[in-house]
Amino acid sequence: MGAQFVKKGGGTGRRRRRGGAGRMSEINVTPFVDVMLVLLIIFMVAAPMLTVGVPVELPRTSAGALPAEQEEPLSITLTSDGTVLIMSSEIDPNELIPRLRAIAAERRDNKVFLRADGTIPYERVVQIMGALNSGGFNNIGLVTEQGGPRFDGAGN
Repeated sequence: MGAQFVKKGGGTGRRRRRGGAGRMSEINVTPFVDVMLVLLIIFMVAAPMLTVGVPVELPRTSAGALPAEQEEPLSITLTSDGTVLIMSSEIDPNELIPRLRAIAAERRDNKVFLRADGTIPYERVVQIMGALNSGGFNNIGLVTEQGGPRFDGAGN
């Protein structure tokens, strides 16, 4: 009166699937996790290298940092030897205004950051600011280092 179990086939203990390969009921996420961890490590190592890397000795000031923008800001750099760079590419100062006009036509934002070495004469910095204005960029931010004099008697 009890139920019986009848084993079909030979006594090899191996089961065969009928109809070819069956569906997998689980997704193997181990390779996905491995790939994501490798990508995470690559981005953690590469992210610090993505900044503009032109060495400039910036003047110090007590002004705070500007808020972050949606679009990557354009950066113009004046080095101590008088070289002018747009982002990280060197440019002839005579070609600055036409290049700026071409860049301004492609961008939504007219903000530009001017990074000038502290040893550059003020006259040269103002000339570059005039070129930026003529090129279509009238929102100019001067990049400085924090920790300079405050002129309010509260610090150095």
